[in-house]
Amino acid sequence: MSSLNPTLTVVVIGRNEGERLRRCLTSVRDMNPIGGPVEVIYVDSNSNDGSPGLAATFGAQTIELNAARPSAALARNAGWRAAVAPWILFLDGDTILHPAFPRLALCNAGESSVAAVWGHRREIAPTANFFHRVLDLDWVYAPGLTPFCGGDALFRRAALERVGGFNETLIAGEEPELCFRLRTRGLQILHIDAPMTGHDLAITRWSQYWRRAARAGYAYAQMAWRTRGEQLPLWSAEARGNALRALVLIALVAALPFSPLPATIILAALVVRSAWRSRWKSDDNFSLLCYGAHSHLQQLPIFAGQLAFWWDLVQNRRRGLIEYK
Repeated sequence: MSSLNPTLTVVVIGRNEGERLRRCLTSVRDMNPIGGPVEVIYVDSNSNDGSPGLAATFGAQTIELNAARPSAALARNAGWRAAVAPWILFLDGDTILHPAFPRLALCNAGESSVAAVWGHRREIAPTANFFHRVLDLDWVYAPGLTPFCGGDALFRRAALERVGGFNETLIAGEEPELCFRLRTRGLQILHIDAPMTGHDLAITRWSQYWRRAARAGYAYAQMAWRTRGEQLPLWSAEARGNALRALVLIALVAALPFSPLPATIILAALVVRSAWRSRWKSDDNFSLLCYGAHSHLQQLPIFAGQLAFWWDLVQNRRRGLIEYK
């Protein structure tokens, strides 16, 4: 890896990732050649596990942030603004880069209208438990032009400069919000049918699952509020849909003591229907049934996250980072 006139800068962000960071940086070091030098930047957000020192042993330029309100948006902005390459590959510190993805992504980003290219992110241990099994399928998207990407993606530096990068006031949903602004300027987000990263979810408890979903709900409500009045407001339909589904689920659960059989039949039917509609994501029937249950179960913490945003808005309060691990 070299920083001499690099073709690509890999920006890795992390906070107390420990050995996951070592695994991530090893995968970056071992990626296939892309036809030019590669610069590596690690941005650390107040870790206390020695992560900056670990990154330095891999030859990465290290940036240590000591923000009172750390966020992925703040870290990614610090990384790409310190970079010099025309292409920026963002990675989370708990991921493993597929060696072929950077070169393949660059090959698919030739059109100047393409601002970002992303591939498939999947869980490293998808069958470890219920949480990994269902959230692994959450990563599955159909290839083609998409409205947004996740935290792992290749970005054109010129596109980031054009919109000013990530919104640092956000604690979640910063990637879709950035993509929203890119698309309003006629730029495109391309999802290619190729493996990109393996992800280490590291969720083993219901409380972690709840916080992760609540963070998504907070982002739904926040983005819907921020883009209200736009021609295509971001996540307003998702926010309304979640509220409706959560209220229906609450009503069904409340009806169980009084009408157990009808309520149980309706709940089971909803799970099976969601599993059937998601069959394009997997050929594992057990995983699909779990995913069907997750599709409805997650509505409760997502709705709780929405309510938290509205409460913060009323109180004129800025919430800190919502962490689940």
